[in-house]
Amino acid sequence: MSAYVIAHLRESAPHPEIVEYMERIPATFEPYGGRFLVRGAKRKVLEGNWPGDVVMIGFPGIAEAQSWWDSPAYQEIAPLRSRRIEGDIILVEGVPEGFDPISTANEMREALRARG
Repeated sequence: MSAYVIAHLRESAPHPEIVEYMERIPATFEPYGGRFLVRGAKRKVLEGNWPGDVVMIGFPGIAEAQSWWDSPAYQEIAPLRSRRIEGDIILVEGVPEGFDPISTANEMREALRARG
């Protein structure tokens, strides 16, 4: 099942450390099957508040994503970003093949009925 590293990064001023980070990051995730899916794309806030940028890196699975995050290659460059950009980063597993939200809703409905 696919996994995703999603970062919500706040606005930052250009800095040489960010340039170096951007140059070096692909080589850290490519060995784990990672690839950029979203990076600084145009966005339209539909609900709530979303200052900053979105970055999303896709991986074949949660193990590969976690291995990339923990890798010496990534940990070496992570401070280049974290010293210059505030943000929140999560690792999330994708839905399984054939995910059916209607089945999930039906299971929730049954659980609600069982509670009375």
